[in-house]
Amino acid sequence: MSPPDRRSFLAAAGGLAALLARPTVLLGQSSAPFKPDTLFLTWHTDPTTTMVIQWVSDEPDDSGPVVKYHEFFSFGPAVTVTTSVRPFPLSPGMTVFRAELTGLRPGTEYAFRIDDRSPTYRFRTMPKKATDAFTFVSGGDCGVNEHVVNNNKVAARQDPYFAVIGGDLAYDNGTDPKATLAWLRNYSSTMTDGKGRLIPMVVCMGNHEVKGGYGKPRTDAPLFFALFDGLYPDTTYKALDFGDYLSLILLDTGHVAKIDGDQTDWLDKALKERTERPHLIAVQHVPCYPSFRPADLEGGKAGTGDLQRKHWVPLYERHSVDLVLEHHDHTFKRTHPLLGGRADKRGVLYLGDGSWGKLRSAAKAEGRDYIATANTTYHLTVHRLEGEERFHMAVDETGKIVDVCRTAKKRGLT
Repeated sequence: MSPPDRRSFLAAAGGLAALLARPTVLLGQSSAPFKPDTLFLTWHTDPTTTMVIQWVSDEPDDSGPVVKYHEFFSFGPAVTVTTSVRPFPLSPGMTVFRAELTGLRPGTEYAFRIDDRSPTYRFRTMPKKATDAFTFVSGGDCGVNEHVVNNNKVAARQDPYFAVIGGDLAYDNGTDPKATLAWLRNYSSTMTDGKGRLIPMVVCMGNHEVKGGYGKPRTDAPLFFALFDGLYPDTTYKALDFGDYLSLILLDTGHVAKIDGDQTDWLDKALKERTERPHLIAVQHVPCYPSFRPADLEGGKAGTGDLQRKHWVPLYERHSVDLVLEHHDHTFKRTHPLLGGRADKRGVLYLGDGSWGKLRSAAKAEGRDYIATANTTYHLTVHRLEGEERFHMAVDETGKIVDVCRTAKKRGLT
C-alpha cells in the first residue's frame, strides 16, 4: 500500500481546522430554551432517508415533546413527529426520548427543533449515490476523560458524515448509568461539524456494554439497548447499507451473541449479498489480530480473536471484505494486508485497536508478523472514500497525523 501525499489528503479531508458554527434560528423563536445535554443522532435503517434523534433527560415522560423539522433551505411548513418515551434503566426519573424521521430526501440538510423550546439543530442525510468523495471517522474504547473529549473535537473538525464507534462506549458495564450519561454529554457537546451539523453515530457492542462481558443475555446490557435497540431489535449484529456504495457489517464478538453458529451463518449470507459493494467494511470490538493481548497462548490454548480467525476471517477473504475495523486492545495498529494470516497484497487490512480514550503500551505488538505498524497513541481514524478507493488517516488527540494508508477494491481474494 502506497500512502497518498499527506498534505493533499489532509486538505481534501477538510484539514484539522474548521470554521466555528454560527447559530441558526429557524422554525420560530424559543421563549424558554431547552437544550438537552445528551442529544445525539443515529440510524436504525436507511441512512439516506431516515434519521433518529434521541436524548435522555429528567423531563416528565408525559410531557409529550415533539420534534419539528424541515429541509434546511426550505420555507415550507415543518413536519411534526411525536417522540416515543421509555425509562432510562437504573435511573429513577430519567427518560429516553426518541424521534425517528423517515421519508427524508437523500443528500439533504435538515433543521429541527424540540417543541418550540429548543435551539435549531442541523443534520444531513447520506447521499443515495456516492458521486462525490466523503469522509467518516472511526474508533473505539472511549470512556469518560479528557482524551475522549480531545479526540471528539479532532473528529468533528474533519466534517465527517458520521462516526463509527466499535464498542466500549462509556464503560458502564451494564450497571453504571452515570457513565453512560457522561459519555453522551461529551459526545453531544463536541460532535458538531464546521457548519453546525450534528454528527450521527453508528455503534457496535463491546464487552464493557455488558455486565460480565461475554456470553450474557440482552438483559445484562440494559443501558446499551435503551439507546440502540432500534438498530439491534432482535440480534446484536447488523448490516447497515448506505445506498449501493457502502455497507457496514456490525458484529458482536461474543458479548451477547456467540461468534460461531447463527452469527457466522448470518455473516456468510450478509457478505455474499454485498460482495460487489465498492466499500464493504466490517466493524467488531475484539480484534482478529490483536496488538496487545496474545493471539496464541502457551500449550496451544486459544488466544484473543481465535474464534474470529477460525470462523470469520475465511469469510472476509472469500467475500472480498475491504477493511476490518477492530478495537479492544487500546493501541494504534495497522496490519499488513492479510490472506490466511500472512502478509499478501491481495489480502484484507485490519485497522485498530481502540484507543479513543483508553491506552496501553504497543510494545507487545513487536514480533507479530501480521502487524505493519503499531504505537501507543490516543487516536481515531479518518476514512475518505473516493470511487472504489479508500484513504485512512490515523490522527492523535492533538490532530497530529499518526499514519496514512490506502486501500482499493479487490475481488476474489481466494
